[in-house]
Amino acid sequence: MNLTPTEFERLTIFSAAEFARRNRRDGIRLSHPEAVALIADEMLHAARKGMAYAEIVDMAGKLLSADDVEPGVAGMIPHVMVEGNFEEGTKLLVVFDPIGVGEAAGPAPPQPGEILCREGEIALLPGRERVRLDVLNTGDRDIQVRSHTHFFEVNKALDFDRAKAFGMKLDAPSGVGVRFEPGLRKSVTLVPLGGTGEVHGEAGLTQGSTRRDGVRAEALAAARARGYRGA
Repeated sequence: MNLTPTEFERLTIFSAAEFARRNRRDGIRLSHPEAVALIADEMLHAARKGMAYAEIVDMAGKLLSADDVEPGVAGMIPHVMVEGNFEEGTKLLVVFDPIGVGEAAGPAPPQPGEILCREGEIALLPGRERVRLDVLNTGDRDIQVRSHTHFFEVNKALDFDRAKAFGMKLDAPSGVGVRFEPGLRKSVTLVPLGGTGEVHGEAGLTQGSTRRDGVRAEALAAARARGYRGA
């Protein structure tokens, strides 16, 4: 019997789902992979039986509750996605928040990886000087700049006062970015880089401390030589 990779995956899901069903019959609460496998298997089987998409999603959201899984598992499964085989072809099936609340629900237990914040607002980078700059995208496509980037060294098609941006980054939380659309001007706020101000890699214009004597002039000269707008 020759099996394709997809068929091997289907058998793996079925085996894991059967393992989960046995545990559930014996009163054992399911782990994360067991819960996902059981829900995925039931969705795939329902698609093969010819159930309608909406019926499958509704059914999948009622299979398990928080009483059936280990503490914290429900919060680890925001959705389950599988590709089901229907008569008209393959469709992506998605069920959101598939683990119900459960009858024994009390105060929500801590979730794995959950961040617990104290009440009130937290100041972002307090006490640092701020610089406001207008940035024009002279290119022909969107340019995305992330919060950690040395703004001086961003895409050469972005036109702004690069001298003022030296040693600076976006005044934004970690992981946040700003998108610059072609031909449009956008205003951004920058703050100095933290720590020792070391910048390595990126566009290769600094390659060291942004606080070293003469480094700004050297970086501006390098930027001008390489055609960076605003240098």
